[in-house]
Amino acid sequence: MRIAFLTAPEGVEQVELTDPWQAVVDAGHEPVLVSTKPGHIQAFHHLDKADTFPVDAVVGQVQAESFGGLVLPGGVANPDFLRLDQRAVEFVRSFFTQGRPVAAICHAPWTLVEADVVRGRTLTSWPSLRTDIRNAGGTWVDEQVRIDQGPNKLITSRKPDDLKAFNEAILTEFTEQ
Repeated sequence: MRIAFLTAPEGVEQVELTDPWQAVVDAGHEPVLVSTKPGHIQAFHHLDKADTFPVDAVVGQVQAESFGGLVLPGGVANPDFLRLDQRAVEFVRSFFTQGRPVAAICHAPWTLVEADVVRGRTLTSWPSLRTDIRNAGGTWVDEQVRIDQGPNKLITSRKPDDLKAFNEAILTEFTEQ
């Protein structure tokens, strides 16, 4: 299965990209790094620059139909940059309209709020997003991992400490799709 990992050109929390990525590889799937610009993305360890990673595809040049699922890593700046890019927002929304599974961790649900796909859904995130999620019509819960069984599977987690449970849920739910 090909799985899209959508990030902005900078600001992604490195471990929230690399840990699920490795879990996908280890399970025999193909992760694809999609960004809003070609070249490389700059990852961060919280507020400090970390490694760079090559972009495999640019949003607007690939379609959700090409992927079995979507992973949205967090980082404070990453989803804020993504929500300002209409192509990225449409890319995310298309996974929901097509019933494809989506996984988001930490601050990543900000992009889901912008795509207007949390209404009627129950999800978790970094605690500072709870008001945004509620204002967008979603229900926020404080859980390690939450799997919402709406029109598509929506897997969410709160923070890097939840990555083990997040990765297990991604592999289980995406494979069932």
